[in-house]
Amino acid sequence: MPPVSWLFVDTARGLSPVTRRRALTTLAVGVLAPNALAACFGGSGKQTDKAKPPAEATLTFRPADKAANVIPNVPVSVEVRDGWFQHVALTNSAGKAVAGVLNRDRTIYAVSEPLGYDVTYTWSGSAVGKAVAVQGTLTTVSPTKVIDGGFQLADGQTVGVAAPIIVQFDAPISDKAAVERALRVTTEPPVEGGWAWLPDEAQGARVHWRTREYYPAGTKVNVDAKLYGLAFGDGAYGKQDMSLSFDIGRRQVVKAEVSSHRIQVTRDEGVIMDFPCSYGEADKPRNVTRNGIHVVSEKYSDFYMSNPAAGYNHIHERWAVRISNNGEFIHANPNSAGAQGNTNVTNGCINLSTSDAEQYFGSAIYGDPVEVTGSTIELSYSDGDIWDWAVNWDTWVGMSALPPSSRAKPSPVSIPGSAPATPTDAPTLSGTPITSSPGPGG
Repeated sequence: MPPVSWLFVDTARGLSPVTRRRALTTLAVGVLAPNALAACFGGSGKQTDKAKPPAEATLTFRPADKAANVIPNVPVSVEVRDGWFQHVALTNSAGKAVAGVLNRDRTIYAVSEPLGYDVTYTWSGSAVGKAVAVQGTLTTVSPTKVIDGGFQLADGQTVGVAAPIIVQFDAPISDKAAVERALRVTTEPPVEGGWAWLPDEAQGARVHWRTREYYPAGTKVNVDAKLYGLAFGDGAYGKQDMSLSFDIGRRQVVKAEVSSHRIQVTRDEGVIMDFPCSYGEADKPRNVTRNGIHVVSEKYSDFYMSNPAAGYNHIHERWAVRISNNGEFIHANPNSAGAQGNTNVTNGCINLSTSDAEQYFGSAIYGDPVEVTGSTIELSYSDGDIWDWAVNWDTWVGMSALPPSSRAKPSPVSIPGSAPATPTDAPTLSGTPITSSPGPGG
């Protein structure tokens, strides 16, 4: 390591004035250098502003907090702004959480299932940002009555070309228009049809949908009834949504001309059965096979018929196909075998031989039309619950609760205020039916 030499300079005397000025300048630069360097790195030399505090998260409830008389199927949600949900729930009075989903940003929570009637629900949870508790309530409407309904057809059923769609309600309905707006029928291919409200002997309400003409064979039919949460009038609401899908089968139409003493079963390919038969004797009104389009509604391989007015009770008959609720059947009756094909002797039913009745029985399905002609009394509302085809189309659409101005007004004769649509003593769908109806039978 080389030796170090120390040089002492007497600045007071050893430097010229110019040199001293340079030294002072250099010193000054050295003193200012830290500030100059700071300036190069963007420093201002002033104290920086303090960061603003986060905004408080705000909540928006839909419906609003403390809302009352909420319809249970309206959209229900809560939204947070300037924050996000850490957790959130809507619970009923029993503490059970209602199903719901958060959006991707966790800023909106939406309920994904209908609420119940007459229930107070409570919001809970927390939102972060500047933390805020999720607190709120809503109360759903309290109905004076909850009205239920049902279809007469089963989902997936295959029916005949004249089958109506029937919705039976378990209580009267004052706002039929609102209910009818909630009923939607779609068909493939498209088919013209309409709803009509029929008198209901069950002290409830019922509405039928009928096509203008028979369905085309193979038609697909779907029914949607959005009734839950729907106001039925007078404080009543619908109990449930309903849906139905069914198919129209082959086109089978029974031609029954009374004076011919024969019955023909036809399909698109032509007549597939042509049998001798006997119709109502017509000596009394109760013994007249009714004129008009009947609809097959049920069938029994064994059936016990009773008609006290005609003098018989609990008579065993085979292969019985019901075509109206006034006691009219197409069935086997060996006792009238001598009259079949030449004389009408029955109490209103259409009698066939046992083998012919069995053959027809095997072909018949719900909704098949049976067109009776040549009789003296027309089928009407007093003959059972499916008298849909007994009125003309203009009258039918006039029975809607939503008749356009262009539709014809219904005839008061065709549309009674009340009617025994199904006689109280008519056969039922369960057990072994026994009829004691005073109308046609046998």
